[in-house]
Amino acid sequence: MLAALLVVGITDIRFLLPENLVGLASDIVPLFIMAEGMTLVIYIGGIDLSSQSVANMATVLTTLELPVLGAGSGAVVALAGLAFGAASGTVTTRWKVPSFISTLAVGGIALSVAQFASGQQALHMDAEMRRHAFGWMLGRTAGVPHELLIALALGAIAWFVQTRMTAGRIFKAIGTAEPVAVASGVSVGRYKILAFALSGMFAAIAGVMFSVRLSGGSPTLAEGFLLPAIVAVLVGGTPLTGGVGGVLNTLIGALIVAVVRASMLYLNIPATGQQIFFGFVLITAIATTIDRSKMRVVK
Repeated sequence: MLAALLVVGITDIRFLLPENLVGLASDIVPLFIMAEGMTLVIYIGGIDLSSQSVANMATVLTTLELPVLGAGSGAVVALAGLAFGAASGTVTTRWKVPSFISTLAVGGIALSVAQFASGQQALHMDAEMRRHAFGWMLGRTAGVPHELLIALALGAIAWFVQTRMTAGRIFKAIGTAEPVAVASGVSVGRYKILAFALSGMFAAIAGVMFSVRLSGGSPTLAEGFLLPAIVAVLVGGTPLTGGVGGVLNTLIGALIVAVVRASMLYLNIPATGQQIFFGFVLITAIATTIDRSKMRVVK
């Protein structure tokens, strides 16, 4: 991250100004929130491919429910994300469906809900309703955007769950050696469902942040964020085999992604080129961090 900052800073010294760096961090708030939840699933050795679709659905539902529920629409949408995540975890644990299939299917359902609810078109929030319900999200304190403070608070909650609660210790046990956790009498299925549920909730909160920031919702508003979110988790040091890393690692990974994205913008690399780059980074991150003692055969 420091190397990337220096490279861009040499190109344009204004890039290293404190206000610019704060703006850079606030730009990735939805990405970081999405990656926070995904970290818990990868930490147990799973994967959540529904996050982007759940976030898209959340933007639509928040926009539609704002006139009815006001600020409560955010809480309702977060609970909807929790339910979708729990559905992914239930399919994975109860029906023994691999998580990449279950979350892909649940993500497809979330996308369909977003398309049906929005009529497959972009929706717009009423400016006054948005200001009244979510204006506090868009303010600043001592020059720091409130949305960045919200992201850090959510990160602190996820970190507390991971490091200071029984659930977090069991997440680590599942990611490290799930058969041992089962043999110890731990209700592994219940905690795996919890991890997926939290991931869905965080993805929905990211969607709420998207909709408030952009004053509307769309079934495609969060497109292009799934790959960078996974990259943020893996580059931060939480491998797909689980048991290592965590939320603080993802914070660093998200900052690396932010700096790299900004670097490519400064170098005039188009969006398609950015996706290609993140694809290569994802493959490299998996190849260099995966614990092959847990995967003696790869199919």
